Amino acid sequence: MSNIKLFEDKQVRTHWDAELEKWFFSVIDVIEILTGSPRPRKYWNALKTKLTAEGSELSSKLGQLKMLAEDGKMRDTDVADTETLLRIIQSIPSPKAEPFKQWLAKVGYERMQEIQDPEMGLNRARENWQKLGRSEKWIQQRMTGQDTRNKLTDYWKESGVLKGDEFAFLSNIIHQEWTGITIKTHKDFKGLKTQNLRDHMSEAELIFTELAELSTRQIAEAEQS
Repeated sequence: MSNIKLFEDKQVRTHWDAELEKWFFSVIDVIEILTGSPRPRKYWNALKTKLTAEGSELSSKLGQLKMLAEDGKMRDTDVADTETLLRIIQSIPSPKAEPFKQWLAKVGYERMQEIQDPEMGLNRARENWQKLGRSEKWIQQRMTGQDTRNKLTDYWKESGVLKGDEFAFLSNIIHQEWTGITIKTHKDFKGLKTQNLRDHMSEAELIFTELAELSTRQIAEAEQS
C-alpha cells in the first residue's frame, strides 16, 4: 500500500508492506526535507558513495520500489525501512533530524492504530487536508473521489492489471480524456513536483476526475473488458 505522509507540510512517499509489517520511505524525499537541497538526488548519491568508502553496509539495507515520480509515472525509487532511515539521518547534519525522528516514531504508532481501527486513517487524512487549508466541501469531494478511485483500481486488479506502471498508464489515459493534457503537464501547470495532483485540484477538477473514473469502471464492467 503506497501513499503520502506529511512532515511539516512536506510530502514523503511511503509504502506499507503488509507481509513484513514495515513502512518503507522514499530516501530522496527525506533527503530533500532534511537538507533543503534543490538537488536531493545528487546529495544522496554523494552520501552513498561516502558511506560505502567508510565501510558502511548501508547500501545492502536499501531497497527499490516503484513510486509516483514528478512526471506522473511510476519509477524505481530508493527506499528504506525505519531502522535504515534512522542510520541515514545520523549521517546528515540537519536541525530537522530530531523532529523527523519523532515523526517517524509517530507514523509507526499511528499505523498500528489504523490497523485496529481503519476509520482513524480517514480522520488523519482529513486533518492533513485541513492543515492545507481545504474547505469541508472540498474534503468531502476528495474523499468521495478516492472511494471511486479505489473501486476502479479494485476492478483493474480483478481483471489482471497488477503492475504499478500499468495503473499509471491507464490513469494517464483517463486523465487525458477529460483534460486534454497528461498528468505530468497538469502537475507542471500547477507547479507541483512529488505532490499528489488530486490534493491540489479544485473542487470542479475533483468532480470531473471522479466522473471520468466512475464512467470508466461502469463501461468496463458492462462490456466485461
